[in-house]
Amino acid sequence: MVHVYFVITPGVLLLDYAGPAEAFRMAQDMGAAFALHACGPQSRVQSSLGTVLDGLEPLPDLVPRDSVVLVTGNRDAAQDYASVDALTVVVWLRQLLALPATGLRAGSICSGALLLAQAGWLDGRHCTTHHSLIADLQALAPRAVVHADRIFVVDGAVMTSAGVSTGIDLALHLIEQLATPELAARVARQLVLYQRRGTHEPQTSPWLAHRNHMHPAVHRAQDAVTGAPQRSWTLSELAHVACVSPRHLSRLFAQHTGISLVTYQQQLRIAHAKVLLAQQGWPVERVAEACGFGSARDLRRVWRQYESGSPANARAGRAVHNPRAEPSGAT
Repeated sequence: MVHVYFVITPGVLLLDYAGPAEAFRMAQDMGAAFALHACGPQSRVQSSLGTVLDGLEPLPDLVPRDSVVLVTGNRDAAQDYASVDALTVVVWLRQLLALPATGLRAGSICSGALLLAQAGWLDGRHCTTHHSLIADLQALAPRAVVHADRIFVVDGAVMTSAGVSTGIDLALHLIEQLATPELAARVARQLVLYQRRGTHEPQTSPWLAHRNHMHPAVHRAQDAVTGAPQRSWTLSELAHVACVSPRHLSRLFAQHTGISLVTYQQQLRIAHAKVLLAQQGWPVERVAEACGFGSARDLRRVWRQYESGSPANARAGRAVHNPRAEPSGAT
C-alpha cells in the first residue's frame, strides 16, 4: 500500500488538488494499492474558488514507508505563504527531510515548490514551478537548478510540476512508476488526457504517447497492445479487437497516431525493456524474451532505432540511489 498525502493550506488552488487527486482516485478504483489523504495545518480551509474543504487530516507525525507527499499550490503565494499555516507546513517538511531512510517521495504542484524550497528539499536538485514564480523559486532555492520550460521535473525522490493542469501529468507519471504503465494509460484514457504536454518535457512516456485522439477503434487496439506488449499480435487479431477490418485498422492507426502498429508495439517493448534493465538488472537475453523479442539480437536491432547506446549499457548504468532520499523506482 502506497500512502499519498496531499498537503493543503488555506487559499489552495482547487485544480492543483482535485486534478491529481482524481487521477489517483481513479487508479485506486481500478485496483491500485493507493491510500489517499488530504491533510494540512487546518481541518477546514477555503479554496481559491471560495469552496470550503472540510475534514482535512492533521499533518501526520509519522508517515508509512514509501509514502508520497504532494504539496499543492495556492492562488496567491505571496500572501498565503506569509501565514502561520505555511510556516507550519515548512517546519513539518523539514522534519520529514531529516528522517532516516523511509523511501519517502516528496513533490509539489505549482507554488507548492516554494514551500519545498524553504524546507530544503530542493537543495542541489533540478526543479520547476509555475512560470510566474520561477524567479521566486530561484531566490528561495539558490542551490537548485530551476527549469522554466518544463511541465514537471523528477530528480530522484523529489518531483516538482508547473502546476494547475500539469499536476495531472505528474500524477500520471507517479501512477506509472508506483503501479504500472498500463494502469497509467487507463487512467489517462478515463481523464481524456492521452499525452503529456511540452516539447521540452523529458519524461514523456511511450505508454501515454500517441493517445491524444478520440477514435474508439484505434484506442481498443492500443489498449490490447499496451496490456500485452510482449505478445506477437497479428494485424488480424488487433483488427478483431478493434471491430474493423485489418486494412481499415492500418489506415486508421496511421491517421490518428501518426505511426504504424508495428512501430507502436516496438516502442512499448523497448520501454518495457528499459524498465527491466534498469530496475531488475536482468541479462539482455532474459529481457528480450520477457519483452517479446525473438532474441537478444532482435532487441539490440530495434533498440538502436529508438535509443542511444545499447541494452547492455542501460543495464550497466543502473542508478545508485541515495538510500535516504532516493528510493528504488524513482527516476
